[in-house]
Amino acid sequence: MATFLYKLGRLAFRRRHFVALIWVALLTLAGVGAASAPPAGTTSFSIPGTEAQKAFDLLEERFPGAAADGATARVVFKAPDGEKMTDPDNKAAVEKTVADLADGSEVASVADPYTGNAVSKDGTIAYASVKYDVSGMELEDSTKDALEGAAQQARDAGLTVEIGGDALQAVPHTGTTEIIGIAVAAVVLVITFGSLVAAGLPLLTALIGVGIGVSSITALASALELGSTTSILAMMIGLAVGIDYALFIVSRYRAELAEGREREEAAGRAVGTAGSAVVFAGLTVVIALVGLAVVNIPMLTKMGVAAAGTVAIAVVIALTLVPALLGYAGRRVKPAGAKGKLLGRGRKSADRAAEKTGGARPKANLGTRWARFVVRRPLAVLLLGVIGLGAAAVPAASLELGLPDDGSQPTSTTQRRAYDLLSEGFGPGFNGPLMVVVDAKGSDAPQQVFTDVSDEIKGLDDVVAVTPPQPNKDGDTATITVVPDSKPSSVQTEDLVHAIRDAGADIEADTGAETLVTGSTAMNIDVSQKLNDALLPYLVLVVGLAFLLLIVVFRSILVPLKAALGFLLSVMAALGAVVAVFQWGWLSGLMGVEETGPVMSMMPIFMVGVVFGLAMDYEVFLVTRMREAYVHGEQPDQAVITGFKHGARVVTAAAVIMMAVFAGFIGSSESMIKMIGFGLAIAVFFDAFVVRMAIVPAVLALLGKKAWWLPKWLDRALPNVDVEGEGLRDLGDDDKDEDRALVRT
Repeated sequence: MATFLYKLGRLAFRRRHFVALIWVALLTLAGVGAASAPPAGTTSFSIPGTEAQKAFDLLEERFPGAAADGATARVVFKAPDGEKMTDPDNKAAVEKTVADLADGSEVASVADPYTGNAVSKDGTIAYASVKYDVSGMELEDSTKDALEGAAQQARDAGLTVEIGGDALQAVPHTGTTEIIGIAVAAVVLVITFGSLVAAGLPLLTALIGVGIGVSSITALASALELGSTTSILAMMIGLAVGIDYALFIVSRYRAELAEGREREEAAGRAVGTAGSAVVFAGLTVVIALVGLAVVNIPMLTKMGVAAAGTVAIAVVIALTLVPALLGYAGRRVKPAGAKGKLLGRGRKSADRAAEKTGGARPKANLGTRWARFVVRRPLAVLLLGVIGLGAAAVPAASLELGLPDDGSQPTSTTQRRAYDLLSEGFGPGFNGPLMVVVDAKGSDAPQQVFTDVSDEIKGLDDVVAVTPPQPNKDGDTATITVVPDSKPSSVQTEDLVHAIRDAGADIEADTGAETLVTGSTAMNIDVSQKLNDALLPYLVLVVGLAFLLLIVVFRSILVPLKAALGFLLSVMAALGAVVAVFQWGWLSGLMGVEETGPVMSMMPIFMVGVVFGLAMDYEVFLVTRMREAYVHGEQPDQAVITGFKHGARVVTAAAVIMMAVFAGFIGSSESMIKMIGFGLAIAVFFDAFVVRMAIVPAVLALLGKKAWWLPKWLDRALPNVDVEGEGLRDLGDDDKDEDRALVRT
């Protein structure tokens, strides 16, 4: 592989005009596609194989025209202090609001609070339920304006009015902190390279890759039903890995220049060595993201595949566009150690000055000094790193899972204020009613079955109210609304869902009628369970495939095993940090977390996938340098030091950049994006600076030559991918004949 990538790098360097033109054309094509694509329609959230989804499908079949997936709104009214909602003036204002809402072209129905028993017992709070024919993402702006306008008229009449439900849902935004993250990345690159040109290359190529990826997602959003979260996730991961992959290529290019090679040759060797690491690091990320399909939640699968596509684009750009731009940059990208005027003369200039004056050479860089320290005291460093990560992982033992609802929204939103008013007037469980669907098609007495189910539910614990059964036109299916006593995300409500399902199983055994529980609360419970059940198979699949891939890369058994165990430490520590902030409330003010609660259900499996892929990035980039030194004859301890000498500074810069990019998404208005941004940022910190920078060299120092042991039969069976670039040692600067043949083909 190294030889092929070497030729590809030289070809891209030499044919830079052609390569640049191709990428500009792809970016333009994707941009035009995104601009001309129809707006994204509804994003279906289905969870195949769950009872909640089965009940939802049954509703659509047995209650045609009911718009089961249509948007809903709850317009919540609160009377001024000392007044009641039944007072004539307040009642008139509400009735006028209801009449105005009913005139909307997309409105399916509006329930009057005074005829639908929707006034609180103390008479201070009432609500009107609005049902629409289309989903929240498909609502016309005029319909949303009419909803807000009707609410404003009631406010002008002296009432407090808030709007809950999904009718006013908006596309999440990431805030200005995303720009700050990119700015931090730019500063780190300038410090690393000491040159604006060299620093600008990774940023430019990463932005091009993200532009192509996100534009492609936007262009396909309507056809593939991709949600707004999909493009944000692709941007987050694509930007981080795009900068890092280009950073490693440029860094290796500067190191090759420092060895005295011509620029085209240096570009070829940079792509042949660091590019090999980029390919395999990118493959681990792609495997982890595509592997999310095993969960069988279409939305999660689409998010993973879209992000994986953006990572693949970042890999190809690093292998082709980066060497092409290096060709354009020419002498403006200087050899390693020969920094420009921006940050001083650089290490080589200082070395020459010291030699002329008879002074001592400068001391070794920080990476070399740290590696020497770890090699001298490997056991102490190993124990300290493991104990530290273990302590950070302790909160993960209290992990509670759930999905966000209006109760997790910021208090500045009308959805959250409506949620609080409903809890105040009708109890916390009113925000998460359960929809019980009774299928009595095979029963001889459907009406009696409906009554039996209703009576059975009334006798369960944690039930506040049960509405009378509402049968369909055929009389064979009915819906029953159950209001729990506890809030939607509580353990008590989850227990109630299971209790209703258990009671339904007994009724089905006696009558043949099937009882199903659905609604947003039940769906959230089913999603959490499905994700929990899929976590272990997913972990085995992703870690297993990546383990095999790393055996091929490192030609070792213990190094990939150590990499996998180190990943488990870092991901558990990161989950512990997420629990501490988002569930316990530590530093919640600093992170902009206004409401603590259960951790998002998909967070553990998502972090396992993404963090594993990113963790392997640093493993591949850092350890391949050590492997390269070992293969070229150095002793194991010295190979560790050499790997840190050449790779620690760059890996550190890459980790800081990735942390800055992820942390930039903490400013998102979407709680899921905020949590993902924080979780990935802290996971990169733990993995890069504790696992890869401390635990990995300590373990390698303890293992010595055993770290690189591989059974002879397996060594013969494995393909030689030559990540270390051993095959490039015999290539000279004038070896261009095969390159010309590659151009012709």
